[in-house]
Amino acid sequence: MDQTTSPEAPAVRVRGLRKDYGGAPAVDGIDLDIARGETFALLGPNGAGKSTTIEILEGYRLRTAGEVSVLGVDPAHGGLDWKSRLGIVLQSASEPGQYTVREQLAHFARFYPNPRSVDEVIAAVGLEAKARTRISKLSGGQRRRVDVALGIIGRPELLFLDEPTTGFDPEARREFWNLIRRLKQEGTTILLTTHYLDEAAQLGDRAGVIVGGKLVDVAPIHELGGAGARVPLVRWRDRDGTPHEVRTERPGELVASVTRDLGGEPDRLEVIRPSLEDIYLDLVGVAGAIALDDEETLA
Repeated sequence: MDQTTSPEAPAVRVRGLRKDYGGAPAVDGIDLDIARGETFALLGPNGAGKSTTIEILEGYRLRTAGEVSVLGVDPAHGGLDWKSRLGIVLQSASEPGQYTVREQLAHFARFYPNPRSVDEVIAAVGLEAKARTRISKLSGGQRRRVDVALGIIGRPELLFLDEPTTGFDPEARREFWNLIRRLKQEGTTILLTTHYLDEAAQLGDRAGVIVGGKLVDVAPIHELGGAGARVPLVRWRDRDGTPHEVRTERPGELVASVTRDLGGEPDRLEVIRPSLEDIYLDLVGVAGAIALDDEETLA
């Protein structure tokens, strides 16, 4: 595999990634490139294989098969120099509660060759008022901010964010989004997993949807599912109660035609333009049904 670290090479390159547990695949043949400076959102239901994929890329978990390059290095053999180029925010962390926020960040900063200013990071995550507070005294949302602060203190080239805003209130989430945008402007590559589709839409350049260990779609956020997934849906009932449901690129023309035919506005008329959530649920549902059919066929 090409281990180059040139600016043109992707930050993450994955081919045929597979991870088995007890002979069953948790990750099943993923191919993926993430460009340097890109923010990529990995979406999928619980148990789909998101965390396993992320852990393999971080070097925490060994793969069963496939090729992986992260910043030009195979994560299975990444040393301390390589690890110092990564920032990692796990789904949950258990930081020692006896240290203050400032003490913990200052301690971690010493592990990196070019760390950010501790005060800069504390301000970036909105913990100025809690800088001298022991971590054990913080709320759940404030501890989550400490997790994020520890992930960015080393000025990473590639930042892994696994459900980063869990426990954040709406205002804190917006502040976090602004922080991620600043990191992106600095050239940081970001791999984000989230259950908040609005978060993916706000932050992501592209997204991938993983279901049953397979990557079922990869596209810019507002192109997921393809053009057909965004065709409006028109629903109505005839005067005798017969339901109708038609997808059309010209919903206005269809409604006008139906109205003329019925001599008045149809009953229970709806024009539905699929949201990102609708498209995501369709992708997950269709892929899940296919996986279930495959399992039944094999059985």
